[in-house]
Amino acid sequence: MFSGKSTIGAIALATSLMAAAPAPAQISATVPYDESLLRLAEVLGSIHYLRNLCGEESNEWRDQMEGMLAAENPEPVRRARLIASFNRGYRTFDSVYVTCTEQALAAAERYMSEGATLSREITNRYGE
Repeated sequence: MFSGKSTIGAIALATSLMAAAPAPAQISATVPYDESLLRLAEVLGSIHYLRNLCGEESNEWRDQMEGMLAAENPEPVRRARLIASFNRGYRTFDSVYVTCTEQALAAAERYMSEGATLSREITNRYGE
């Protein structure tokens, strides 16, 4: 039904590479890739909701978000913005889908693809 393992791998790779990079988040409230990271957080929230709605019953995507936060180690305001993006993604679909439908499955696939793309772009451009 889902092909999430490659997406999880891309996000995990991006998270580990960001952890290896110098910690620009400790220097300033934003980093050059914040816009992409905020979108990735929102995508992870959306996937977390949709995958669980459609039978996954796991915290895998929330755990990916936790890993991203651990790797980034953002200052409190930036951390709150990332968490708010994750929650916004979750609530966006929470208000639309109450049961798993073909449209929900298609949305999950689209968001997984977008998440993998964002992860690769962040890693390729800003990872070491």
